[in-house]
Amino acid sequence: MLHSRLRPLPRRHQPQHPSSTAPPPDLHDEDDADVDEPEDLFTAFLPHLFPDDAPSFHGDPGQRLLYSSPRYGDLEIMVPSYPGQSEKRTEEIAAGQEGRNEVDEGRKLFAHFLWSAAMVVAEGVEWDDDDGDADTGVDNNINREREHKGMWRVKGERVLELGAGAALPSLISALAHASSVTITDHPSSPAFAGAIDYNIAANIPADLRSRISAEPHEWGVLDTPWAVENKGRFTRIIAADCLWMRSQHENLVKTFLWFLPPVSEDGDGEGRVWIVAGFHTGRAIVAGFFETAVQMGMVIERIYERDLNSGGDDGREARREWTPVREGEGPENRKRWCVIAVLKRGR
Repeated sequence: MLHSRLRPLPRRHQPQHPSSTAPPPDLHDEDDADVDEPEDLFTAFLPHLFPDDAPSFHGDPGQRLLYSSPRYGDLEIMVPSYPGQSEKRTEEIAAGQEGRNEVDEGRKLFAHFLWSAAMVVAEGVEWDDDDGDADTGVDNNINREREHKGMWRVKGERVLELGAGAALPSLISALAHASSVTITDHPSSPAFAGAIDYNIAANIPADLRSRISAEPHEWGVLDTPWAVENKGRFTRIIAADCLWMRSQHENLVKTFLWFLPPVSEDGDGEGRVWIVAGFHTGRAIVAGFFETAVQMGMVIERIYERDLNSGGDDGREARREWTPVREGEGPENRKRWCVIAVLKRGR
């Protein structure tokens, strides 16, 4: 099961602004010998105890999470945090005590979690990496039988992640031999306060770090020097849980169209956008995004729904057909489902 890949690490004090040039701290220091806190262990088992109440997000601000990859081993992921933000934000949200401040209310970035949608992308990229060690336990014969054969392949691709937060899909893409990976989030995102730098330094080997970088980017703002320089550059764009603000749908599609390569003479473009989205703010908002994308000139190449709490060790997923309206769907059972789509430029 997807969520079984993730568990919280013992809490320890992390520097608020680690340097991007400094080496990562020892990942096996004496703090790691501590017993996991009871609330962390309980949170890790919630998907097993209440499968219809699947978590949409994981971790607390500044917390370290261990993502266990069958291909690349254990990755240590720091969850972003705003300066002065509570380390128990998940519990505060559950208790209705999340607090309000100008950043939360004005931007509503929610970068201070690791979202399940990011884990879906990371898992897919792993499965479609055919260049891993044969001893990792990943059966590539099974991989070739999967319906999404090649769908998540990044080897040699130029990858852009939007609204990245902790940037797990970008880290996995770099390990899967993408030719370049660019992590982006809103300029005011807490991810730029140290989490992205920490996650790169802790998980990406030195010989691959030249392929991965981070840039601030606000969706739809395309006149910055970085945006102008990189127009049409990216062949794979990742948008994991980026659809929950209806007001940003048009800006998000503008960003897709700006950074994707133009359509070739034979009528097909080499670029693809990977969309993974939960139904946190309702199915209608997600459906509205796809309507907007098509109206603005994009084509939906593939789309389906996935059960986040099902799936065996063979890598097969529990899927169902995507539908904009699902009768009788309540907020409880829709939490365990997400929509997965591949978009491309229209002719």
